[in-house]
Amino acid sequence: MSQVKRHTFSAIWMHWFNAACWLFLSATGFGLVDNPSMQPFCMGWPALMKQLFGSSGNLLMAHVICGSIWIAGMAVSAILFLKNDTRPFLKEIFSFSFQKDARWLILTAAGLTLGERRLARMGIDPNAPHQGFYNAGQKLFALCALFCGFILTGTGIILLLSKGVIDTAEVVQWAMLIHFVAAGVLFAGLLIHIYMAVIAPDQRPALISMLTGSVSQAYARRHHRLWHDRVVKNKK
Repeated sequence: MSQVKRHTFSAIWMHWFNAACWLFLSATGFGLVDNPSMQPFCMGWPALMKQLFGSSGNLLMAHVICGSIWIAGMAVSAILFLKNDTRPFLKEIFSFSFQKDARWLILTAAGLTLGERRLARMGIDPNAPHQGFYNAGQKLFALCALFCGFILTGTGIILLLSKGVIDTAEVVQWAMLIHFVAAGVLFAGLLIHIYMAVIAPDQRPALISMLTGSVSQAYARRHHRLWHDRVVKNKK
C-alpha cells in the first residue's frame, strides 16, 4: 500500500519526549496532592509515590527536575526545528475554524456514539468536513496543551521561587490553584488523546505514524483529505 510521509524525525522526537515528561509530571504532581477533596485519584496514590521516591521532598525534587528538563527540552527543540516543525505546527493549529471544525467534532462524536447508519436514518449527513494536516480534535488538544503548558511553566516557576524569593502567600496560593487546574485540564485532554490514538481503531494509524513517520495514502485521503490533496498536488 502506498505510503505518505507525515512526520519528520524531529517531530517524532518532540512528541515522545513531551509525552514521557507529561506522564512523569502527572504521576509525581498528583502524588504531591495530599488534600482528599482535590486528589483526582485515591489517597493511596500520594502514599505510593512517596514510598517509591523515599519522601515528599524527593518526590517534589523529581517533579521539579523533570519539569525543568521538559521546559528546556521543548524550548530548545522549538527553536532548532522552527522552520520544519514548530512554525508549520503553530500555523496549522491556529487555523481552527469554528464553523467547519466544530461541525467535524459534533459529527465525529455522534458517529462514535450513535453510529453513521443511525445518523443517516435520522436524516443527518454523517460525513464530517474534510480536514487538513490535523483534524479538529487534534488541533483542539494541541491548543489546550500549548496554553496549559505555558500556564504550568509560569505557575511552576512562581512556586519554585516561593522558597525564599516570592514571599506573598496570596500569590503562591493562586499559583498553586491555577497550576493544579491547568494540570487537571491537560491530563483530561491527554486521556482523550490516548483513547483516540490507542483504542479507537479508525485512528490507530495516526499512532503508528508517530513511530514510522508515514501513513497509508488511503488513511490520509479519508481522514486528512485537504492535506492529502495538497501533498499529491505538490508531487505532481
